[in-house]
Parts: sequence; C-alpha cells; structure tokens
Amino acid sequence: MSAASTFQNAHRLHVQSLYKRSLKLALDWTIQRDLWRQQALHIRAQFEANKHVTNPKELQLLLKNTEKELQEWAHPDPYKLYLGPEGTKWERNLPPLVPESTHH
Repeated sequence: MSAASTFQNAHRLHVQSLYKRSLKLALDWTIQRDLWRQQALHIRAQFEANKHVTNPKELQLLLKNTEKELQEWAHPDPYKLYLGPEGTKWERNLPPLVPESTHH
C-alpha cells in the first residue's frame, strides 16, 4: 500500500467521523426527526461542497474549522437514547436532590 493510498484512507475515515459527529450533534439539538432531517441535508450539502478539495493545506484548514465548529456547538446535555445508560427513561434530567439540613 502506497503512502498516498494510506493518507487517502485515513483522510476518508476522518471525514466520515466528522460527518457522523455532525449528524449526532444536530440530533442533540433537534430531537424531532422531520426537523433534524432538514439539518442533516444541510450538513451533507456542506460536506459535498468541499469534497473536490485536494490541496493538503486547504484540507487541513477545513478539518480544523470543522472540529472547532463541533466543539462550539457541543450540547451541554447531549441526547441519550431513552433506554440507554442515563437515558430519559431513567429520568436523567431531574434536578439533584438537596439534603435536608440537620439543624438542632
């Protein structure tokens, strides 16, 4: 396997990871699937618009900017499947219990 082929494979996997993370992040903010689908189409269009880029410096900048955007848009309380660990079925969003004071 050539170095160029190895780079292309690693790059492809990184871009796929960014795309998947973008979709999951959008789902954190928009649980309704019909609304999320519109966001997913927009995300796909953004990735497709840059798939022709082959310049390594441009690619590096695109990847860096995408990582930065994902960090900026991170949800403080990401959506979890309701049956999964800490999912909504287990009331993950309840306020913490405040212990009663023990004044005498």
